[in-house]
Amino acid sequence: MKILLPPSETKRPGGRARPLDVASLALRALAPLREAVIDALVALAGDPAEARRVLGLSERQLGEIEHDRMLRTAPTMAAVDRYTGVLYDALDAASLDAAARRWLGANVLIHSAPFGPVGALDAIPMYRLGAAASVPGIPPLRRHWADAVSAELADVGFILDLRSEAYVALGPIPASAPAAYVRVVTDTGRALNHFNKKSKGLLVRSLARSRPRVRSVRALLEWAAVESVPLRRTADAGVLELIAVA
Repeated sequence: MKILLPPSETKRPGGRARPLDVASLALRALAPLREAVIDALVALAGDPAEARRVLGLSERQLGEIEHDRMLRTAPTMAAVDRYTGVLYDALDAASLDAAARRWLGANVLIHSAPFGPVGALDAIPMYRLGAAASVPGIPPLRRHWADAVSAELADVGFILDLRSEAYVALGPIPASAPAAYVRVVTDTGRALNHFNKKSKGLLVRSLARSRPRVRSVRALLEWAAVESVPLRRTADAGVLELIAVA
């Protein structure tokens, strides 16, 4: 199973004094596309005024431009530790034991805008780039990533897609791939953003702690029933509903 997670705009600073190694990231065939985005971001950061416009930064966010300028030399840390915010706080990967973290490394991909999907334990630097940005020197990110990412996802096995719509657009799951998209709901309808993210983080944490072998929707639902995870089928065979956790 591969679980696809969205990134977060908020990130934990610092890391180990080990620069980004593009060749070591998951889905290695994406390396040329990653290099192109990195080169474009580094170049953009050389023009702070243009970078502020393209990245949509406020006055107090101007320090973010330096992160992009230093992409190739900055400290790195595991992607699942780099991201913060509601989803990643609920997942709380740092508190998991070694076996659970290894499971995350083998089964979770986090879909970033500059690097495409990376493994949960892949080492990445701080950066600033959202899915909707248009970076000079490369095509719009949707066009840059979508076909190549979709091709890479075709052969990874069963996919559980927890991404937001903006990141789904950067790499749609091929129709031929066994997959399910998770929609978070309350008893009265769709969950608000906070509970949506929290519920997804707790779902991935529960999976990492129990480390099931899941190759189908049926197997996932059987696991959920045993673990008392409120996951259910919908009328759409490709969509599962997860009841929000308050």
